[in-house]
Amino acid sequence: MASLGLVAAVFTPAGAWAAVDCASLPNPLIGAGGSASKPLLGKIAPALRKAADPITLIYQSPGACFGITAYVDKTPLTGTASYWEADGSEQTCNFPVLGVTPDFGMLGVKATECAGVEAVPAGIGEFTGPITSWSLIVPKSASQTSISAAAVYFIYGFGAALGKVSPWTLDAELYSRNATSAALIAIALAAGIPPTKFKGNDVGSNQAMISSLAGSTSPEAALGFVSTEVADLNRDSVRTLAFQAEGQSCGYWPDSTATGFDKRNVRDGHYYLWSPYRFYAPVDGQNKPSKPVTARFLGFFSGAVEPPPELPLLDTIIDNGNIPECAMEVWRDEEIGPLYSRQPVAPCGCYYEFRATGESSCGTCTKDAECGADSPVCRLGFCEVI
Repeated sequence: MASLGLVAAVFTPAGAWAAVDCASLPNPLIGAGGSASKPLLGKIAPALRKAADPITLIYQSPGACFGITAYVDKTPLTGTASYWEADGSEQTCNFPVLGVTPDFGMLGVKATECAGVEAVPAGIGEFTGPITSWSLIVPKSASQTSISAAAVYFIYGFGAALGKVSPWTLDAELYSRNATSAALIAIALAAGIPPTKFKGNDVGSNQAMISSLAGSTSPEAALGFVSTEVADLNRDSVRTLAFQAEGQSCGYWPDSTATGFDKRNVRDGHYYLWSPYRFYAPVDGQNKPSKPVTARFLGFFSGAVEPPPELPLLDTIIDNGNIPECAMEVWRDEEIGPLYSRQPVAPCGCYYEFRATGESSCGTCTKDAECGADSPVCRLGFCEVI
């Protein structure tokens, strides 16, 4: 784990020099993790900065697994990190020369899937957040529409040239990340590849993956992967492939159609590549975040703390392309493991579909009496099952 700590210590976001000390910002809350998390945090941060009791969300994104290895290795964060002003502008600030311990880590996979992390350290708690899914992507001009777990095994397990899965047979056009990436770990688990043996050209971030695919000179042979919310934002240049998991007879897109945004197949279990975000933070003896600002922030996601009026968190999660747990109909206990049916305590699937797509087949309502026996509860303006 020492090598991971070294990378974290010298990591500096693009654009680098910053004159502001992170500690001087109002009520700073420092996080670390993957680049897939950053767009969501970037939408949440301005609202928190505008709140009556402001929080300045500061985030460094060297890779998902650094969100836990900072606690495992006790390697402080140094260099610079991003933060957001109330107007949404992203800025950078300096950490102290000797570094700081993050207030939370944010991972798209369980911490124990990261290399060298056998267990979450004592005194560190795990808290779940919204769901993200992962997309295998090709340039928009490519003709392929689907890929199987078996194909991924040969392509990324042996390399494009040796894997011999047409049309993905050029090593130069096989794009990847390193083993600290949550996307790589999730896809490796689904295909049966040890994450440290995953082949391909490491491009470093979600956005760099998009640029690499979009600029490919051999688009039929180009293959990569990103979080689905990033793929959705870049549909003008890349396409998500339908994924056929082991045991399935065909591939499924994350959405009910190739052009939809309903995440229907993620929510009902047909699409296999998804995971809840997980936050890791120092906790007290009752497994509650020990720092008040961290407890407040994580409480917004769990429902334990009411978000400020400036932060419509449910809408923000949906608008970013993520899925709130209340819209899921299935769950899993193991990372990319078996699925089982689970009904949320307060389902919001009808509202989710309306917010994500602009329409819903559910009945609208203002009170329970307006709903029928099959969907008797009026919640968020729609008739839900409970």
